[in-house]
Amino acid sequence: MSIEKTFDNLSEEIVKPCMIYNSVEDNIKDLPEVAVVTFMPRYMDVVKNNPREIITDIGSSSSDLYPTYAVKHKNKRIAVYQTPVGGVGSVMRLEMMIAWGVKKFVFFGTCGVLDKNIAKGNFIIPTAAYRDEGTSYHYMPASDYVEVKTADKLSDIMTELKLPHVKGKTWTTDAFFRETRNNMLKRKTEGCLTVEMECASIMAAGQFRGVEVYQYLYAADNLDATEWEMRWSDTPLSADEKNLFIALDIAAMI
Repeated sequence: MSIEKTFDNLSEEIVKPCMIYNSVEDNIKDLPEVAVVTFMPRYMDVVKNNPREIITDIGSSSSDLYPTYAVKHKNKRIAVYQTPVGGVGSVMRLEMMIAWGVKKFVFFGTCGVLDKNIAKGNFIIPTAAYRDEGTSYHYMPASDYVEVKTADKLSDIMTELKLPHVKGKTWTTDAFFRETRNNMLKRKTEGCLTVEMECASIMAAGQFRGVEVYQYLYAADNLDATEWEMRWSDTPLSADEKNLFIALDIAAMI
């Protein structure tokens, strides 16, 4: 059976999130309904340097700790947590937070661009994600793309905040080192502006669970060149702080 035939909404899940993650048993109290989600530990360092409350420490399979914090921003209490890179890890953590009562999520992180005219650091809002990964096929029927139903609302919020951005399709892949030139050109021809590793997965899971998942990306490396342009560089703490507070501004408005 191919992965495209994997989706099953006719039989019961053997392991439910609430069996593992229970807010009462885990002593998780008063968790905010809105969360900002980052993939980068340096953003959690920014949180640590500002007033916050720790909600919980969560042990991963590698024995690392992924703390969840709550911060007060524009009179709204917002959760902030780091998630693993990739669809599998980000959906596992998403399921955990949903089980604990979070209902709205703002994901932000870097992406590769398929259009060299998109400058490093520019904001992009995905409108649909090409499903070149496995997780989404367990949360919705097979299709080439998953629609990002929150894209227009997020665009309106970013416009209100005077944050220049573009909207377009994205290519979600599990295989960073198998982003071949032919596949990149196919996705670009279809209108994909970016490539990343989570959008299709988190959107499918969020829609299946009935929560709101928002995501915006900021441009990093460029695939639209004769040779790959890394364009990665260390950023000062001031830039990290600015990016985090943009995400908090958005979370305060959804």
